[in-house]
Amino acid sequence: MTLQAQDDDSIKSQRLDGVTVSARRKGTVRMGGAENGVIIGLEELFRAACCNLGESFTTNPSVDVNYSDATTGAKQIKLLGLSGIYVQMLTENLPNFRGAASPYALDYVPGPWMQSIQVSKGASSVRNGYESITGQIDIEYLKPDADEGVTVNLYGNTLSRLEANADANVHLDQRLSTELLLHYQDDLTEHDANDDGFMDQPNVRQWNLQNRWKWRGDSYLFHGGIGLIKERRDGGQTSHTSHVPGHLYQTAIETSRYEGYMKHAFILNQDHGTNIALMGNVALHQTDATFGHKHYDVDEKNAYLQLLFETDFTKQHNLSTGLSYNYDHLTDEGTENTVGAYAQYTYNLNDMLVAMAGLRADHSSLHGNFVTPRLHLKLTPHEVVSLRLSAGKGYRTPHALAENTYLLASGREMVIDNLKQEEAWNYGASASFYIPIARKTLRLNLEYARTDFSQQTVIDYDSNPTQIRITNLDGQSYSNTFQIDASYPLFEGLDLSAAWRWNDVKTTYGGRLMEKPLTSRYKGLVTASYKTPLGLWQFDVTLQLNGGGRMPTPVDGLWSDTFPAYEQLSAQVTRWFRHFSIYIGGENLTGYRQRHTIINAADPWSSTFDPTLIWGPVHGAMAYIGIRLNFGNKL
Repeated sequence: MTLQAQDDDSIKSQRLDGVTVSARRKGTVRMGGAENGVIIGLEELFRAACCNLGESFTTNPSVDVNYSDATTGAKQIKLLGLSGIYVQMLTENLPNFRGAASPYALDYVPGPWMQSIQVSKGASSVRNGYESITGQIDIEYLKPDADEGVTVNLYGNTLSRLEANADANVHLDQRLSTELLLHYQDDLTEHDANDDGFMDQPNVRQWNLQNRWKWRGDSYLFHGGIGLIKERRDGGQTSHTSHVPGHLYQTAIETSRYEGYMKHAFILNQDHGTNIALMGNVALHQTDATFGHKHYDVDEKNAYLQLLFETDFTKQHNLSTGLSYNYDHLTDEGTENTVGAYAQYTYNLNDMLVAMAGLRADHSSLHGNFVTPRLHLKLTPHEVVSLRLSAGKGYRTPHALAENTYLLASGREMVIDNLKQEEAWNYGASASFYIPIARKTLRLNLEYARTDFSQQTVIDYDSNPTQIRITNLDGQSYSNTFQIDASYPLFEGLDLSAAWRWNDVKTTYGGRLMEKPLTSRYKGLVTASYKTPLGLWQFDVTLQLNGGGRMPTPVDGLWSDTFPAYEQLSAQVTRWFRHFSIYIGGENLTGYRQRHTIINAADPWSSTFDPTLIWGPVHGAMAYIGIRLNFGNKL
């Protein structure tokens, strides 16, 4: 392009090779359709180290991530006050990380691989199946057809964890492109900060690889790829104590996972968005686990296939229909085949009224026929306010051991009943306000959600002090959550946000309706992010306050019947350069940690040994440093 400038009597011209226009993108934005949810983009992910999916919700008020136990490093998310098994996990709109993969799935998605995360709350679209009860988390990876180049991310922390990540794009021609994603992590030493003789968290060594391809034609698109994960987790005792004769209590979990996916899209009418798509994925997941004297080996095979048709009759009327098939096989549970069909209609009146109604019918080889209705409404009477309502049903097939492997670390006897299909209704209401103040916009959001179970798999610590019983619900089970959050750009470059959430989660244990144990009653969150005018420096701070809650019924006075509220502080400083950035930060800078992460650690072979009663941080303050390097045209 040519730049011209006038200087008194003459006009001078100079040719420029290019101009880059930059602006700060909003890290988290609300979904634009009828569903209630948010899209977490790269700007938000860069506010913390985000080594993997489980560490990507630090600044998000809706999603909690906690350790499941103190020996295996398994993490679980909580959405709308309930465990992550009720959240359907998707990778680019394909169901993924099911069954045996779910306990450690949050570690299987490296943070530098992600382009965005979509978090939908409540019973989501029927298009992706019947399993979404409290929401969906859909991960969008970096794309093969993005700008060519290579990105490298190196990371290390004071807990001796090292990571290396890389992604590379090559455009073979104007239509065909490919991408290679690489990840390696290793924990080099053992840590036992509370001197209980057990590692605070396991040493994890993981190799993760994906190769992805994309071909774009005039009326046909193809997207496909393969992936491989190899991981080993070693935890347990680091030394003997005076009370422990014999050999050490150790845990070892070795996992191999192979997966592949494909998407074919045929565009029939571009003006009306009419297309037919065929997409699916396959996964083979093998885990060999040892918990002291206990061994658990699982081999899971999963295949999913979907054929869908979508068209816009007019700007106001959209129809989506499809067929689906899901195959699940676990060595200890057998096989489930599920075939289904759905139809979803969306009415959009100039974005002032959006109504999305969906219905699907499925047949399971284990549970027979069932129907899933869902409805979402969005009303925008004025540009400053948006209202949403939703109601829908969800179902789920439980996998008692595969999804709760960490429970085998407990010294209690494990009792598993003949489990039924889980079934629940979810209802939601929200109001978003965009209030102009001092030439800026205050974004205020209010949400309420209720989940009612008519059938549920219950993990019962309370009825028998010597057992953990996985059983069917016999009575009531529900969750109520209320959340208020707000964000405001105080001045140029500084964004402030605050949130408060209240949880009321109760389940029937042994005939008594009780608070769900190990669940915080409330959460407070305050974040601040400042980027200097030229975008060279960025400063991020997040403060969390997690409310107390109920512990399982105490045994022999080994723990109290409640746990206290606690706070956590994290911060990061990033220095941006043209082709690289350096970030330095810390997590849990308040240093708060659960004092006794393992019950009766002095006698790991007893029935009262239990590392699964985790409600707080398992390690103290941690500092980290990392560098992101960009080669080629990548941003």
